[in-house]
Amino acid sequence: MSEPPDSLQSVFEHVFAGLSRGRESFTPQLAMHEVGTISSVSTGIARISGLPGVGFDELVKFPGDVFGIAFNVDEDEIGVVLLGEYWHLQAGDEVERTGRVMDVAVGDGLLGRVIDPLGRPLDGKGPVVASRRLPIERPAPAIMDRAPVTVPLQTGLKVVDALIPIGRGQRELILGDRQTGKTAIAIDTILNQRGKDVLCVYCAIGQRASAVARAVANFQEKGVLEYTVVVVTEGNDPPGLAYIAPYSATSIAEHFMEQGRDVLVVYDDLTHHARAYRELSLLLRRPPGREAFPGDIFYIHSRLLERATHLREERGGGSLTALPIIETEAQNISAYIPTNLISITDGQIYLSPTLFELGVLPAVDVGKSVSRVGGKAQRAAYRAVAGDLKLAYAQFEELETFARFGARLDEATGKIIEHGRRIRACLKQPEFAPVGVAAQIAILLSLSAGLFDAVSLDRMTNAEQAVRKAAAEIPAQVSERLDSADTLSDEDRETIIDIARQALARFQPKADSQFQPGAGTNPGEAS
Repeated sequence: MSEPPDSLQSVFEHVFAGLSRGRESFTPQLAMHEVGTISSVSTGIARISGLPGVGFDELVKFPGDVFGIAFNVDEDEIGVVLLGEYWHLQAGDEVERTGRVMDVAVGDGLLGRVIDPLGRPLDGKGPVVASRRLPIERPAPAIMDRAPVTVPLQTGLKVVDALIPIGRGQRELILGDRQTGKTAIAIDTILNQRGKDVLCVYCAIGQRASAVARAVANFQEKGVLEYTVVVVTEGNDPPGLAYIAPYSATSIAEHFMEQGRDVLVVYDDLTHHARAYRELSLLLRRPPGREAFPGDIFYIHSRLLERATHLREERGGGSLTALPIIETEAQNISAYIPTNLISITDGQIYLSPTLFELGVLPAVDVGKSVSRVGGKAQRAAYRAVAGDLKLAYAQFEELETFARFGARLDEATGKIIEHGRRIRACLKQPEFAPVGVAAQIAILLSLSAGLFDAVSLDRMTNAEQAVRKAAAEIPAQVSERLDSADTLSDEDRETIIDIARQALARFQPKADSQFQPGAGTNPGEAS
């Protein structure tokens, strides 16, 4: 082999000299990593030895990019809630601290996306674009940063907007037995926010994959996804994901609220959330209490729902409205978890299986439902008719019980029952068919004025639809006053009633036949 030329030799010498100087001047930077070892793995949890500096709720990393949250920080071992597919983990694997708490991606890039509580996309549309990350556990706004709830959140459901109004910043519980239409009310409320500058977060906790897919398909079909974020945990996901899901959804919603926007978040449902937390607590050997739930089961829901509020103008004026859903068993609303949530929230919408079986949809039991914000977050036009309507409906429900026994009723009682049946018929509403404010006011004013009383029950559906169509003829200036005026003037009331009366003229009985209350119906028969 020939000797290299002098010029190449000098280049080699220069490079070797530089490497030698670099090696001599290099000072190694030591970074300390706390590494622990898995002692045991169970369903959804792991026990770890080591990691002496780990903090409560700190995120720890397992092999295979599986993360967990340090839940039990004991002297000799740490109980960790696992947040991913943990089937490959085994005793002896190493675990690292991350030095941070669990957080989630937030920002406008999440609108229209379906994600899991860790922010990973589930819709096949590529990676999620986020503006920043927020911890899933955040302190609720201070009392002095909150403003009263005064602006209504229209659900598009006549029975809710008229009798159980919801305001922006309120927490309204939806509860009832399984398969009574709880999710349908929440989804209808999300559908009705189209064009109303309200962003929505739908959090499905431990739901069947088919049910979630059906809800997402409805969102896509109705054009709802453009202002909605869907956070999903399925029934076969680890319980740790079901536990953090509502907190992740709330942090996503809080990001928009802090920008001064109005947000609606639906938790579907917190029964699965409580059961997932009970499962984790029992596996971690925390002391069980009533119904085997741990002692802090109230706290996990109160610290979640207290984050829903209406902020003062100095804080941006945004609002976060929460609609938690809870499932009762055998209509027992005094069970442990339902009573906890009733005491935390600002009212409840109770769905009755009896009404559901009778075909009264939505099956809202007006007597057991309440809104503790009430008329303070209701438009004046609703307040003008809601009180009398609710009283008439309550009287009807009480008298209907006696009518079932075939008792002989006087004429006044018969009129109350017939009027109540028409109220019930008008409050019926099919799924995915929200009703606008003007149409709702026209129907409610027609009911309070007794315009429907002469319409036979079998024609009530067509009569109500005729009034809804006629509401489009309400003058624009009257419709504007319905949204903004402090009171409903007598002139506006008469204008709307005249339009409704004309629409109902063809449903009135013929002149040669006199209307008799109860004609053609059995007093013991429910509509």
